[in-house]
Parts: sequence; C-alpha cells; structure tokens
Amino acid sequence: MRILMLTTDKVNPYDNLAKEEYLMGLCRSQTRRDESRIYDAILFLWQNDNTVVIGRNQNAWAEARTELLESEGGHLARRGTGGGAVFHDLGNLNFSLILPQQDFHLDRTFEFILQLVQSLGIEAERSGRNDILVGGRKFSGNAFRQLAGVGLHHGTLLIDSDYGRVGRYLTVSSEKLKSKAVESVRSRITNLKAVKEDLTIAEVIRKALELFPAFFGPDSAVDILDDRSFPADERLQALEARYASWEWRYGKTFAFGSNLAHRFDWGQIDLQLHVENGIVTEAMLYSDALDSDFISQQPNRLKGLSFSSKAMADALENDVDDEINYGVSRRKMAADIAGLIRDEGW
Repeated sequence: MRILMLTTDKVNPYDNLAKEEYLMGLCRSQTRRDESRIYDAILFLWQNDNTVVIGRNQNAWAEARTELLESEGGHLARRGTGGGAVFHDLGNLNFSLILPQQDFHLDRTFEFILQLVQSLGIEAERSGRNDILVGGRKFSGNAFRQLAGVGLHHGTLLIDSDYGRVGRYLTVSSEKLKSKAVESVRSRITNLKAVKEDLTIAEVIRKALELFPAFFGPDSAVDILDDRSFPADERLQALEARYASWEWRYGKTFAFGSNLAHRFDWGQIDLQLHVENGIVTEAMLYSDALDSDFISQQPNRLKGLSFSSKAMADALENDVDDEINYGVSRRKMAADIAGLIRDEGW
C-alpha cells in the first residue's frame, strides 16, 4: 500500500478545490486502472482565506451576500460536494480524506476525525448526517462525493475562526429568494480553542499527519508532500480555471425569483425579478407611486443584466432626468430604488 499526505500554504479556494479533485485522480480505483492512480489513501490539509463555499447545488445569491463579500476582498467558491454554505478563514482547517470506493466508509472516516480531536484532549461526537459537535455546538461540517471509483470525505475544523463574519456574509437577505436549490441550515457553532485555549492549527496538522498512516494503512509507504514537492500539470491548471470561473461559481445556479418590497415617502414598490444562469430575464416593478410612466420604464433597464446589486443599481441611476412630477424628482426615485438594491449586496 502507498499513502499520500499533502499540506499547502496556498489559501486560494479555487486552487485548493482543484487540487482536491486532482488528488482524487491519483487514488487507486477498481473501475479506473491506470498508472497515475498510485495511492491507496490520501490526506489533504488546506485553508481558505475569507471565503464562502457553497454546495454543488446551491443558489449563490440565496446563500451569501456575494457582492458584499467580494467588495471586501472575499471569495465565493462552489465545491463539488453537496451540503450547505460555510465560511472559511485562516482560523479554520479543512481536511480531505480520499479513498478507493471499496474502502470508503463514512463510519470509518468520521471515526478518524473523532480520534484526531480526542487525541488533542477534546471530547467530540458525531451528530446527524454530517456534523461533529463539542459540548452540543458544531465545529465541523462535512460533505461527501464519489467519482470514478473514488470516495471523498471533506470537512471543516473550526479552531480559531472569526465566525462572527458568518452572519455578515451568509445571512439570507430580506428579498425572499425562491429557488429549487438547497438552502443551508445554519447551526450553532464554536471553535475548538473555546474548549482548549492553547490549541493551534499547527498542532492539529502535526497530529493528523501522525495518525493518518496508522489509521488507514499501517506499514504502508508514505509520501509527505507540500507545494514545493507536489507536481503540477495541465489537468490541475484546467481544474483551477474551472473552479475560479464565473460559470462554475454563479452560472450553475438554478432559475429563481427575487422579490424586494419597500415603502418610500413617494410610494410603495414591489420589485420582482426572474433570474436564469445569473442573468435577469424578466423584471416587474409594482408601485402605487403617482408617476406611473417612470415606474413602467424601469423594468426594461434591468432585463439582460447580471444579477448584481451594482450592475442593477447603476443601470437605474444612469441617464435619469431631474423631472419633477407630482412633487417628486425622478432622479430621487431612481436613487431610492437603486440604494435599496445596493443594500441587498447581491
């Protein structure tokens, strides 16, 4: 048997998700026999900085305030597994356990994570289908995938994460997105440092590298690699480009509708948008405002735009005259509606 353990200093989610999928192609498989599949078990330890990662079938805009996230230097990434949205920063450590499908059993992979945490002096328990808890609070969310005869179990280990930012980026906005995609359930969470104050990410990495070979392949040959020793090729570069692409991160979104209602001093509005593949295909604006001509002109400004607060707000404010009808400036009405959209952070 041969085992690979890989660590990385890269904190870009697109590089790391690509590398994870690439590693699955290095794992032995009964269904795919080729010379590149040389490992019987793989452990990949990695971190993403300031990143929201959504599940494969989730609606990006339903799960995160995407424009706010990216305007503050963050990243929106979509993984290849299911499950809900999570926030990653450098206080969180991600793990990927990769095994041939015939050896891939969730009870076993969960047991490894539980033993890892217990070896650090922390009692933890598995909860439901994909969480690990300490003291009744979640510190690890997990997701799974099987591809070409290989199984993947990956998850988070919140060690010293600023999870206060979860609410900033993951709180569902007031627009009431209606989608066929999965909406994540946000559990009460905690850091492992809340249980063991002197715990460090370096200590967790060291312990994981120590336990993994003994757990998954005693007496196996072990390769321990990092960024400097890990070979890169065109396939890995292609995977990185795909995970970073707008089409993968946003364009994979199911069709959905967005409603946004508000009362201004000049009248009530109800903005309804239909979005497909990240593009506004239909727009309707209902209002009791007296300037009905102005209201009826606005939907055409939005159709065909990307579902982006900035793009839509800019379009509404662009080239608006300062005509005053019924005591209200059209420029003010446009600015009010645009400001409401910008506040949503789509």
